[in-house]
Amino acid sequence: MVSLDSPITIVRPHHIEFGVGTADRLGKWASERGYSRILVISDAFNATRVDALALKGDITVFSEVTPEPDIANLDKVLAAANAADAQLVVGFGGGSAMDLAKLAAVLAGSGQTLHEVVGPNKVRGPRRAALAQVPTTSGTGSEAGIRALVTDPTTLAKLAVESIHMLADIAVIDPALTFTVPARTTAATGVDAMAHCAEAFTNRKAHPMIDLYAIEGTRLVGKYLARAVKDGSDAEARAGLSLASLYGGFCLGPVNTAGGHALAYPLGTRWHVAHGAANALIFPHVLAFNTPSVPDKTRAIMEALGHQTSANVGSVFEAAYAFCADLGIEMKLSGLGVPESDLDAMADDAFAIRRLLDNNPRDLSRADIRSIYEAAF
Repeated sequence: MVSLDSPITIVRPHHIEFGVGTADRLGKWASERGYSRILVISDAFNATRVDALALKGDITVFSEVTPEPDIANLDKVLAAANAADAQLVVGFGGGSAMDLAKLAAVLAGSGQTLHEVVGPNKVRGPRRAALAQVPTTSGTGSEAGIRALVTDPTTLAKLAVESIHMLADIAVIDPALTFTVPARTTAATGVDAMAHCAEAFTNRKAHPMIDLYAIEGTRLVGKYLARAVKDGSDAEARAGLSLASLYGGFCLGPVNTAGGHALAYPLGTRWHVAHGAANALIFPHVLAFNTPSVPDKTRAIMEALGHQTSANVGSVFEAAYAFCADLGIEMKLSGLGVPESDLDAMADDAFAIRRLLDNNPRDLSRADIRSIYEAAF
């Protein structure tokens, strides 16, 4: 863990609107800045409610965002962006829509290709269009960050682009947009938001300036997630999760995630398991594995979730597993349709994600990863 005097850089959207009923503030913001050619990047469901944003002018809606978007999906987005010649790009949906909006904002008309910008700080700026992010789930925190992920269908690896030029000019977080999210998805995305916080909190790069957001985001999930799963129209609970997701996004920029996300990614790239569901299934296994290296912080995480545990690995695993399972989340790989014959290939894929594994507070060998998958099967 880094010390208090270690340097850290914090970035977040220049303008944040938060609260139930704030979605239409985007239209006013855009009009005040003279943005009349607007591209909204969304999935099929959210494309039906773009009117909630109160945008005015020449509005183009791209409605073909897919879960775990791949290069082909990005290519379609970029074609739409080039055709629209938008002054403002809006990501409207979950993390997939917001990540593709980031890439559209910096790549369309730039002369750069995706493969030229993979990695940190390779995007040439400034970008041509303004960028707005409007999340409709409470999980990814992508509205607050500077990273975007796209799957390479050939290698099944997630290509990560990181750039300050992908930071939103405005993020509008209206919890009312999440009221329609089904209970199962609410549970999984809520644990994903918490995993961002927990992995940042226990990270080798963990910093006191981020710990504040990390532990509070975890506490908000512990307090409100079960309520939102039980009653999707509970405005206070939905707002609590939206704030937890935003805080998780704050954690991702300077610290990022670690082993949990590295082990979750192959479930999505190889077997199309939703990102939140994959992280929820993996979360108790990696948290317990890391406990010997970060016992005090692990205990703080479980207390924030409402569970008293000892520093015993078994105690941590049982409590974290129960937290997820009690929300109705599928906690077995076999239950998600992952075949046991693929565990070795998944372990190879996960072990190659050094940008995350190197953040983990305890070294995860390829054998350790394989054992976790076996235990989760």
